[in-house]
Amino acid sequence: MPLVRFTQNIQRHVACPPLTCEGATVREVLDAYFAHHPDARGYVLDDRGVVRKHMVVFVDGRQVHERDTLADPIGADGTVDVMQALSGG
Repeated sequence: MPLVRFTQNIQRHVACPPLTCEGATVREVLDAYFAHHPDARGYVLDDRGVVRKHMVVFVDGRQVHERDTLADPIGADGTVDVMQALSGG
C-alpha cells in the first residue's frame, strides 16, 4: 500500500502522522488517509476538494500536476509526500 507522509512543519498545525493507505490514484490514497485523519483534509484541500494553493503534493518525488482531480496514478509501493509550497525570491 502507498505511504502518505506530511512534513514536520504541517504536523505542528494538524495531526497527520505517516500512514499506509489503499488506492490507485492520489485522490483515492488521500481520501483513505483523510478517513483516518479528517482534520488534515481541510488543511490540504479546499471546500471543492482541490489542493490548496499553499500546498504541494509529490508522488515518488515528482510533483502532482493534476491538483484538481488528483488523478495521478500511484503504485502499490509508492509514496505521497504533502508539504507547504514555498514562494518568493
